[in-house]
Amino acid sequence: MDDLASFLRTRRSRVDPVAAGIPIDSRRRVEGLRREEVAHLSGVSVDYYVRLEQGRATQPSEQVCDALARVFGLDATERGHLYRLARQRRRRAKAPGGRVRPELLRVLDLVADAPALIMDHRLNVLAGNRLAHLLYGRPMPGLNSARHIFLEETERGLYADWENCTLDVVGHLRLAAGKYPDDPRLAALIGELAMGSERFRRLWARADVRARAHGRKAYQHPLVGLLELHQENFALPDESGMELLVLSAPPDSPAADGLRLLAGLDADSSDTQPAVNARVSE
Repeated sequence: MDDLASFLRTRRSRVDPVAAGIPIDSRRRVEGLRREEVAHLSGVSVDYYVRLEQGRATQPSEQVCDALARVFGLDATERGHLYRLARQRRRRAKAPGGRVRPELLRVLDLVADAPALIMDHRLNVLAGNRLAHLLYGRPMPGLNSARHIFLEETERGLYADWENCTLDVVGHLRLAAGKYPDDPRLAALIGELAMGSERFRRLWARADVRARAHGRKAYQHPLVGLLELHQENFALPDESGMELLVLSAPPDSPAADGLRLLAGLDADSSDTQPAVNARVSE
């Protein structure tokens, strides 16, 4: 699903030669750095770097990874991704699985004033509280946010900032593919998205990685209008690969009023069942 060679090629193409101290002239046609320039700046042989980009050398040392990360100007998330790709053949992580513990589902239902949900590394929503059900307009188990964004909602749907959401999704899936390269369900999801979305194909080819983190999330709900919320991600323990996501609104804000209005909406019996009663499978 993801490999070291393609990641190095995309990073090399984005380095500004001038910023890296490489003199250029009008005849230069290479986008980014040349391979020999990367080799020189990182202190490795040209032959070795060429073999890295061709996939013939697959386990660079930590010192080589450090040097390449410096040359490419990688941020912390990209560095971590590079190191995981370099370790893939030494130690391949097994994709986590299993069910959400009943204790976690009870905690989820205690979050009464904000949409809250539990999601795995494949972006499957495993459980959600009542407000999450009402926000998305559907039961939580069975929803995959990547499919929802790329194949169902597109730019005219629930997501007010759809384009940025697509960047987040692809960046997360790139990280997951680097961490769990042998996960067949993840590979199948990526293939499905690539077949069904031209935007996904274009973004995937860029090989960008993003860590899911806190930040603004805006939804255009068909019944209550614009909801500008703040998302906090809480990684769950035990190497489960799951996260608890909570979408909150500042007190006395239009979004807080919108969530109160949303909470007061009548919902059918399937939507008002507590999350602890939802059967979650992996």
